[in-house]
Amino acid sequence: MSQIQIKDLTFYYEGSYDLIFEHVSFTLDTDWKLGLIGRNGRGKTTLLNLLLGKFSYSGTITKSVEFDYFPFQVEEEKKEHNTIELIEEWYPQYEFWKLCRELNYLKVEADVLYRPFSTLSNGEQTKIMLAILFLRENHFLLIDEPTNHLDQEGRELVADYLRRKKGYILVSHDRYFLDRCIDHVMAINKQNIDVVQGNFTSWYENKRKQEESEVKENERLKKEITRLEEATRRTKNWSDHVEKTKTGRSPFEAKVDRGYIGHQAAKMMKRSKGIQDRANAQIEKKKELMKNIEQMEALKIYPLSYHKKELCSIKEGRLYYGETLITEGINATILQGEVTVLEGKNGCGKSTFLKAFAKLANGQEDGEDIKVMGEQVNVQKGLVISYVPQDTSFLKGSLDEYMEQWNMDPTIFKMLLRKLDFSREQFEKPMESYSAGQKKKVLLARSLSEKAHIYIWDEPLNYIDIFSRIQIEELIKKNHLTMILVEHDKTFTEHLGDQIIRLKRVSNDEKEQE
Repeated sequence: MSQIQIKDLTFYYEGSYDLIFEHVSFTLDTDWKLGLIGRNGRGKTTLLNLLLGKFSYSGTITKSVEFDYFPFQVEEEKKEHNTIELIEEWYPQYEFWKLCRELNYLKVEADVLYRPFSTLSNGEQTKIMLAILFLRENHFLLIDEPTNHLDQEGRELVADYLRRKKGYILVSHDRYFLDRCIDHVMAINKQNIDVVQGNFTSWYENKRKQEESEVKENERLKKEITRLEEATRRTKNWSDHVEKTKTGRSPFEAKVDRGYIGHQAAKMMKRSKGIQDRANAQIEKKKELMKNIEQMEALKIYPLSYHKKELCSIKEGRLYYGETLITEGINATILQGEVTVLEGKNGCGKSTFLKAFAKLANGQEDGEDIKVMGEQVNVQKGLVISYVPQDTSFLKGSLDEYMEQWNMDPTIFKMLLRKLDFSREQFEKPMESYSAGQKKKVLLARSLSEKAHIYIWDEPLNYIDIFSRIQIEELIKKNHLTMILVEHDKTFTEHLGDQIIRLKRVSNDEKEQE
């Protein structure tokens, strides 16, 4: 057990005036299981890269362990190599029996080692990399979003695996996953970095209570300042009036000791200024504390309403890609105001079903050769669909060009992005410079700014920070959106899901019988 000490860390990207970290200090124990959380663009991956020594910085980072980063970068040409060859390159000193033990914990069959790495599923690749990392001794692991592209079963397995380990920083936006894995939270706030003991739920509850208290205290202080300012104005008006009697400009000329009056007025003015200075000092101090509060403003949207409750019904549905049967036995009724969640292992056709349903509801015949058939498939006419895909790589150019392309209302679109923690400076940057989470927010804000009957989202929360997830969750509840979505964030789907459709991929044997 040893410590990692960061002192007076300051960093900004060359060519940018925005400070990412300014005079940040904290200490970590190498036995801790840390969850690193913060808004998108706040610097989580940057912090990991600073620990890895990839960037120049001001300050000091003292450590007695080596840092390792997940995921590994695998060159395209090497992805065709057998997995065991890549492992030998990544960690030549590995012991085979220990590798098999780790894979057993992760429920990965050893035969994947002798398959080309490119043929492994995303989940298998993730588990292989984690197993290699935890074979290394005296290494502190920096694990960056391991749950991306993992289905719920895969997340459970990886959570169980990480829970039995120690010595890592884990970046994840999945609240349930974090609670299963961590014993400390490292939070990148607006002004500093906090490190506290506990899981995400305990940290968030304490933070929420603290912020509620801070908001109440700030409101109380604002009222007190207003009262003091009003008292100061009254005192100043009285002093001015008395000062005029001294110079003979007052209508209340009287035989008074003008020297005495002037002296008292000066004392009153000095006293009132002292009160005001103290009040201003108080409010400035409180403003500094308030800077760390995460403003999670309620989002407002305007979905369309349909004149019938039932929008779609599918009985014994069958999903095809071309002539290939992907899944069957789909039974669902899509009701207005309800959220339908698709579940199933990766490869069972969830994304394909979303595309097929969007195509069906829009009455489209062109595009990809995907379709839903069955004993009964009824879809109401005139439905307007808003669709969000998984992929964000196509986002390039300016936001203004994107808004024009989609014929969006700039006010609503930018308002949604601002409430999802986009800075105004971000509006001027090209979208290809955005983080993965910021790109996802662009797609979600575009969808939410559209007036639609059904919102179809395919893994919408990939890379989205926890605070934004909570905002989106509350928006869906408040506006009673009709949604069909694929999402592996268990907390999100448990809070929102009105019905679950479980898809199961048709086996090769069943296809042959078909």
